[in-house]
Amino acid sequence: MGTQSSATAPTGIAVTTSSTAPSGTLGTAQAALGVAAFSLTFPATAWGLESFGPWSLVAVRSVLAALIAGGCLLALRVPLPARRHWAGLAVVAAGVVLGFPLLTTLALQTSTTAHAAVVVGLLPLTTALFSALRVGTRPSRTFWTAALAGAAAVVAFTVQQSGGALTTADLYLFAALLVCAAGYTEGGRLARVMPGWQVIGWALVLCLPLTVPAAAVALSYEPVHLTWHGVTGLLWVAAGSQFLGLVVWYRGMAAIGIPKASQLQLAQPLLTLVWSVLLLGEHLTVAAPLTAAAVLVCIAVTQRARG
Repeated sequence: MGTQSSATAPTGIAVTTSSTAPSGTLGTAQAALGVAAFSLTFPATAWGLESFGPWSLVAVRSVLAALIAGGCLLALRVPLPARRHWAGLAVVAAGVVLGFPLLTTLALQTSTTAHAAVVVGLLPLTTALFSALRVGTRPSRTFWTAALAGAAAVVAFTVQQSGGALTTADLYLFAALLVCAAGYTEGGRLARVMPGWQVIGWALVLCLPLTVPAAAVALSYEPVHLTWHGVTGLLWVAAGSQFLGLVVWYRGMAAIGIPKASQLQLAQPLLTLVWSVLLLGEHLTVAAPLTAAAVLVCIAVTQRARG
């Protein structure tokens, strides 16, 4: 076992550091795995909507993810978080467990996955902004320039994919962007003082008093037509996107910092579009490789920039 020491974070929270803590490379790899898991969320949601209504899909996915997380917490006999962390966990629950899944699922009823990817393209920049306000991080001017350029490239590409037309789903997507950025920022902060899987685990469990009755009501009102696609989509958004993906994502943010981890998400819309072609049969234009190259350059710059 490595030696441990105690330090105080800028937020005033005591942080325990260890010589065996994840390196920057491992942290980047963990955040990248989270992005890969998240990139399948929109296609999996589209599959899930083939079998479930939007409210049923969101409520059931949250309940299933909470059962997985709760089982892990019980099996490992993890004690309840300190009272001072519950407010932060509530923000994570409201933004990541409830808000983002519900708002994006409602949007995907009338929007393509390509158009919905706009919100993901803007999420890294918004998360970095929330981080600067909440945690006190101050990235360099180079970092912000590269982040803005990457976000602009992703937005231009995804808007071009949707024909440049704005839909009523944009209000849902914009709201989802804000609540998710808040949840990511608070979760990344909490992951510095407790394991990342416990952050999302407790947030999921915290929502059970809401999601269990919501699932029961929604399933009684919305029709259910079980298909292979629908069940697979539900299982992925519950286990992959809602729990496992967030576990490695929060670990990555804790290791390399919220702003730099968030910039890895610049690649997420492009990954989502690839999955949309393979899984949903959507078609991409020749702009895809050009945008991918621009985004990769921006990611490289943000990863090297020092705050």
